Amino acid sequence: MLLNRRVVVTGAGSGIGKAIVKRFLKEGACVLAVVRKPEQVEEFASHKDFSFVVGDVNDYSTNELAVTSAIKKWGGLDVMIANAGVWDFFKKLQKMSVTELEDGFSQIMSTNVKAVLMAAHASYSELNKTNGCLITTGSNACFRPGGGGPLYTASKYALRGIVGQLALDFAPNVRVCGVAPGATDTPISGTDALNQRQKSMNSDRSRLDSMGQHIPLGRVSSPEEHTDLYVMLASANGARYITGTVLVSDGGLTAGQ
Repeated sequence: MLLNRRVVVTGAGSGIGKAIVKRFLKEGACVLAVVRKPEQVEEFASHKDFSFVVGDVNDYSTNELAVTSAIKKWGGLDVMIANAGVWDFFKKLQKMSVTELEDGFSQIMSTNVKAVLMAAHASYSELNKTNGCLITTGSNACFRPGGGGPLYTASKYALRGIVGQLALDFAPNVRVCGVAPGATDTPISGTDALNQRQKSMNSDRSRLDSMGQHIPLGRVSSPEEHTDLYVMLASANGARYITGTVLVSDGGLTAGQ
């Protein structure tokens, strides 16, 4: 479905981002990954349709470099996937110091919200030329509380609004959509401000087991289980009339809401 589609994926070094890279290459896409460390994508280095840039999505220059590199390598860009994100490990507001609140808000909003806007800004001109699409990675926290603490939830509600607004602003040539995974077995980390940079979601297996008990399907997902939606949204013909929406992939957690 993705033969020769030219794609940039941020946050591609692990978890859902890495699963997207692997699946898209299998589907025939040309993929440029944005990672923090080259060794995160060593397994794809020999693939003829793979490339990467190293940088921080919180810097506009990284987003711009990813787009210009894809254009230089493949002559254009069809899909921008703004996937990078950080979590807050359910950190409660009343448990934060004032400094943690101020700096934690800034860092989480930067990665989960501002970086998406920067990716959109950097890619819009090229996507407009190719009738391409922007896809963001949201969360069940886009729709309901309980997927994290207040900082994470605020960032994901904001992301849902961005998808809707950019769909209006970028129409008719660029579609804007999101995928909202539920609890997923990934090493997503936190922020320096909340002293969570070295933590990862799936390092605590009891936490994942507890999450799974609240999901109708009875378990957390693997990153690979979300990639079908990204493939559909990124394809040239599979989602031609879908824009402005966030598709939920959460094992039924938000059912009925």
